[in-house]
Amino acid sequence: MKNPREEATMDAARRMDRMYRYQKHLYDFTRRYYLLGRDRLLASMDIAPGDAVVEIGCGTGRNLLALARRHPHATFCGLDISRQMLQKATTRLEGARLGNVRLRHCSAEEFEYGRTFALDRPFDAAFFSYSLSMIPQWPRVLDVTLANLARGGRLYIVDFWDQAGLPSPLRRALKAWLSMFGVHHEPELLRCLDTLHRAGRLRLEVESVARRYAFVARMSEICPA
Repeated sequence: MKNPREEATMDAARRMDRMYRYQKHLYDFTRRYYLLGRDRLLASMDIAPGDAVVEIGCGTGRNLLALARRHPHATFCGLDISRQMLQKATTRLEGARLGNVRLRHCSAEEFEYGRTFALDRPFDAAFFSYSLSMIPQWPRVLDVTLANLARGGRLYIVDFWDQAGLPSPLRRALKAWLSMFGVHHEPELLRCLDTLHRAGRLRLEVESVARRYAFVARMSEICPA
């Protein structure tokens, strides 16, 4: 008999697979118009030869492909709860003939660098690209991610913000539309990161994208609890 957490994970996986069964074919073409700031984040990531980097919610592998090409001497890992999206990512990365990327089907709440990816040490960097806003249990996911980072590691996030700089009608319409895809801005997230910053567990920098349509957060000097 499965426990409640296992049941919730399976339900989330089924929901994501239903959503992306057909969307995966058009995902990258359509998302370029409203997942703003992704390339800005990738370009700003501090990655050195020999580093191990994980993307939580890697989707179609678009970001991992760009990073693996840019940093051929680093190791990149990607996990996603949707087998449909991982199928697309696997096809894409195998076609690119890259040997420095590993993909795994896994819940963001449960991954572990050794057990999931067969690494012998924690990750040097981790990033979320418009995935945290789709995870109701984001506080646990954030804790798990920090626990999988080496001391002094880096964490990067790009995601929807509060759209405070946009006209009110547009802001309301956008939030209603995003909710149809299970996307919900969590204002507590940046407050949580700021608390960790003030406690000395990380150094936080936040950048606005398109009048607070989205944010890019960069965290460094991470000290896991």
